[in-house]
Order: sequence, then C-alpha cells, then structure tokens
Amino acid sequence: MPRWNSCNILDGLTGTHRLWHFAAKGDGFALDREYPTKAGEAVPARLSAKSWSSLWRKKLNVAWLPPENVFLKVVELPGSNFEETLTMVELQLEKLSPIPVTQIVWTLHTLPRRAATLPDGTVENLQTVVVVIVERHVVEEFLGQLESRDYLTDRLEMPVLDQLEAVEAATDGVWIYPSVIAGQNAALVAWWLGGALRDLSLVTLPPEGSIGESLKSQFARLAWAGELEGWLTAHPQWHLVADVVQAGLWQGPLREQLGEDVRVVTPLPPVELAGRTARRAAAASDRGSLLPAEFAARYHVQFVDRLWLRGLLAVGVLYMVVVGIYFAFLFFPMFGLDSQTEATEQQVRAQGGSFTNALQLKARYEVLKERQDLKFAALDCWQLIADRLPAGVSLQRLSFSDGKKLSLNGVVPASDINKIIDFDDSLRKATTKSGEPMFDPTAGDPFSERQIGNDVTWNFGLLLKHTESLK
Repeated sequence: MPRWNSCNILDGLTGTHRLWHFAAKGDGFALDREYPTKAGEAVPARLSAKSWSSLWRKKLNVAWLPPENVFLKVVELPGSNFEETLTMVELQLEKLSPIPVTQIVWTLHTLPRRAATLPDGTVENLQTVVVVIVERHVVEEFLGQLESRDYLTDRLEMPVLDQLEAVEAATDGVWIYPSVIAGQNAALVAWWLGGALRDLSLVTLPPEGSIGESLKSQFARLAWAGELEGWLTAHPQWHLVADVVQAGLWQGPLREQLGEDVRVVTPLPPVELAGRTARRAAAASDRGSLLPAEFAARYHVQFVDRLWLRGLLAVGVLYMVVVGIYFAFLFFPMFGLDSQTEATEQQVRAQGGSFTNALQLKARYEVLKERQDLKFAALDCWQLIADRLPAGVSLQRLSFSDGKKLSLNGVVPASDINKIIDFDDSLRKATTKSGEPMFDPTAGDPFSERQIGNDVTWNFGLLLKHTESLK
C-alpha cells in the first residue's frame, strides 16, 4: 500500500454536499477540515488538485457513489487472498450480475472471516464477500459530473459498506438502514445470522397507500428466500439504524406489522463514516476499484501533462526574472555602480593632463639619458684607441655610428701588419670599469687588409655590448 499523505472524501449523496479533508496520522487518518460545497460548485483546488508535491506527498481523492442503480450481492467463498477471491468472483459474475457483464463495472468488499462447521464435523474457513455492481454508463455520467467540478477522483466508494462493518458481527438479526433513493424512501436490509452477513436486500415505501402492508409483503418474501436457502433458521431480532426523522417514519409501521419491538440504533455520523472510508480506500487494491481503467489512465496523463506545463511555465518565469535583473544592472543604477563609474571617469579626466605631461617628461628624460650614454661611450672608445694604438700605425678614419658601432681604418707598413692584428685583438678583449666586456666578441666587422705597394690598408668594426655600463 502506498504511503498516503492526505485523503479527500467528497459526499454528493445528500443535499448539503460536503468535502472532508483527512491528514495521515499513524496508520490511519485524522480529520483536518470539513468544507461545505454547493451542488455543481467546483471543489477547492488547494484541497483536491495534484501538483509537483503530490509526487512525494501522495493525495487520495475519493467520491461516494450515489446508491441509485447500485446492486449489492452477498456471496460466501473459501478463505483466500484478495487476488484469488477476485478471480473466484469473476468466474461467477455472469450468474451474480443482473446486467450483462460487458455493461458493468464491479468490485468486491471482504468482510471478516468466520469458521463454518460442515455436516461431517470438519471446520472450513469461509469469507463473506459483498459484490458491488454498477452500470457503466451510470459511473461514466457520475465521473463527468465530478470532472465538471474539477474533482478527479482516484476511487469510487459506497459508504454503506463502512456502515455494515460497524455492526457487531456477534449480534444476529435484521439491520435496516433507511435512506432516500431517487426521491423515494427506501431501506437497505442486512441479514446477519450465525455471525455472518447472509443477504442484502432493498425495500421501499410506497408513495401512497398502506405502508405497513407493503413492508409486510416485502419482508415476507425476504424471509421465505432465506428459509429456502437454509440460512434463516431462527426468528431474528430487528434493528433500525436511523436518525430521529427516519426512525419516526419507519419505527411505527415496523412495530405494527412485525408485532414486536424494533431496536433503534444511532447510525455513524457522516464524518466518522468518511474516516472509515478513507482508511478502507487507502488500504484497498487498485484492482478492486469501480473507477474504469480508461478514466484512471486519462487522469494520470492529465496529471503528467499538467506537471510538464507548470514546469515549463516556471522555467519561463525564471528566465524572464533573470533577463529582467540583467537589464536592470545594464541600464539602471543599481547599488551605486553607475555613480561610482561616473566618479572614476571624472577622476581619470581630471588627472589626464598631468599623466600626459608625466609621460612626455619621461620620454624626454630617456632621450637625454640615451644621448649622454652615447656621448660617454664615444669618449671611452676614443680614449681606449688612443691608449692602445701602436706606434707607427696611421689611423685614417674613426667613426661611431648608431651609438654602438665603432669602425676603424688606416695604413700601416707591410712589416707592421701584426701590430694591427694585435691592436684588433686587444680592442675586442677590452673591458669596462666594472670588468664586463666592452665589445661583443661575436659581432662587428672582421679584420680585413689590402696591400698597396709596401703599405697595407686595414679596417675592422666593433660593436658595443652595454652602452650604459661604460660610465
């Protein structure tokens, strides 16, 4: 049995029309509220409609089926589980039903078991089953009325079954349950004998004429049927389960025709009857339901579709909220962001001039610094050449270009060419005051020579490695 969180019982039988909402409590249900409704009025959606929460907080909607066109039949079967009992009744259905089985919906209700003693002395466990049979078109019309009231029921139940269970099984006798069926006074008659329910019959009061004579003839036929079937073996006691109004209508004619006292029993209050129906419906099997399978399937599909639509609507609303927040941040002041941005921009504009001036001064400083470094580099190179130029060597041209490249050429007698080679090697190995190489040994123009007569013209080039390190 699924764990139900709540149960609704809709009573459309009386003129008041009521809805009881029960909340799960322990192994049963406790009344949460009673909601009066009017005929044809929609049932409050907050009580009966199912939503996403119904997936984990299951809700059971039950409606009381009007007794008109409902046929009740009592059968006695061997004790068994519900599935096997359902199969046994189904095999006898054509014999039990007054209507073709293709035109009915039916269910059964099992009353407490009793032990029966057979003629040979053996004890056989039997169970009493009440078979409920209703014409299909009656059920479909009733479900259509419920749908027009926005009440999609999960089960259809007969409250008379709960009224029957309230009878003390040990109290044998005839129990009469008066009611108004289709505008006519009638009563359901239950025959309890030997600790078991033997028969259920319907008697009616004529709209005019002798009420007593009509009741006498109807009860006589029921008694004869019980004697023929063998279960009416003793004079029964008579019980009238009715309120004050119904008791006043039935008690006098019954005493007059039966010639004996009729015990009046107060019926269960409607709210207690609804609570019993809620507990019975919550524990019942899905197979034992008067609700046609196609209606149950359609209600389930509608429930799933409604969940999908609500889910998509929620996603759409969430998307619109996110987009709205995005545009709010984008176009409107939020938490002072725009004012902070404007203040920062004004500050940048105010400091823009001084920042530009600082950049210009920095650039000028770097140009002047570079000029100064080149000037000292050229002087250092000139001093180095003057110190290391060999005697007898003629230096014709010295150039210092691009602030890094030093080019030398001149004339030397052919016999002194080695002096120029040593001079070139000495310059390439020269170091600064900090001990770092002054020229890049792998760069510059290599030493070259050309002999003209007794003299040799020479040239080579050097590349400063670190201009700033010459100071």
